[in-house]
Amino acid sequence: MSFEDAVARYFTARLHDAHDLAVTRLFRIPGGASRETWSADLRWLESGGKERKQGFIIRRDPEASLVDSDRRVEFDFYRSFADSLVPVPRPLFLETDTTWLERPFFVMERIDGCESQFQALLEPGFAPHRDGLARRMYEILADIARTPIDGLPATESSEVPAPDVCWRRALDYWEGVIDAYELEPQPIARAGIRWLRKHPPPPAQRVSVVHGDYRTGNFLYRGERIDGILDWEMAHFGDPLEDIAWSFMPAWQWARDGKAGGIADPDEALRIWEEHSGLRVDRTALHWWAVFSCVKAQGIWLTGARQFADGRAQDILLAFTSYWLINSQDRFLLQALGRL
Repeated sequence: MSFEDAVARYFTARLHDAHDLAVTRLFRIPGGASRETWSADLRWLESGGKERKQGFIIRRDPEASLVDSDRRVEFDFYRSFADSLVPVPRPLFLETDTTWLERPFFVMERIDGCESQFQALLEPGFAPHRDGLARRMYEILADIARTPIDGLPATESSEVPAPDVCWRRALDYWEGVIDAYELEPQPIARAGIRWLRKHPPPPAQRVSVVHGDYRTGNFLYRGERIDGILDWEMAHFGDPLEDIAWSFMPAWQWARDGKAGGIADPDEALRIWEEHSGLRVDRTALHWWAVFSCVKAQGIWLTGARQFADGRAQDILLAFTSYWLINSQDRFLLQALGRL
């Protein structure tokens, strides 16, 4: 059975009152660190003969990826922000049964009419919208930070740490990733880990949802409007400063001009975030999370390189991205440590 036929069979079973269902378009969206993302256009008839058309997104587990993550965790964070101030695609179905599409997956409604690629942000024609989009980017990040976590669906699958252990829990995890996936010694990453353990940050002023990969390239936008925050595969509960520091990381400074994601002045972004969240940014703590972000990113690139070297991944782009950024990330970490 072809993948298209399998998709049609699945949606015929899942969409109640759907008859004569057809997949009119199906293609894989490139990119993504931990899931295969497929776009599917469907057409079907309801009882009474009314025709329906709708687009869906399928997020399927890959054979190998840059990030090992639990699909239920990602799905539950999408559920946590459905119908909230934080715009996300509506999550629909979570499937762990591999008989449908060979691997586990989940399904979301598709948001159409938007751009997602960061390259478009750097085009001269987009210049009038950059400041407005940057403001929305950090207003939404503030909305994530100030969302009460009690009762969120994500608490069903993710542990909520105490404020004073957020940093240690995050660092222990990513040090473990480096331990498991490094192909050769990583002296710079190890120096960063030693520095982080020697200079722990203060307890989180508030334990909140942490998106885990909040940056340009991971949201859907049109002009100054953001219609969907994507890629919640690394989401967890922790210190909200983690997301800010990650969004500022040099790897995402696409224009190489010091602006976060090519659009946001860091000081202005912090002002917007503080104004909208009601929280304050401890600059010393933010620096700790900036160093941590470089260690975390190195863990991601090492994971991709290891999986390609072990033959689990065949995508040459995964290998190129991983090996290229391993070298760059060492420089970013040295900069964060004040050694360059």
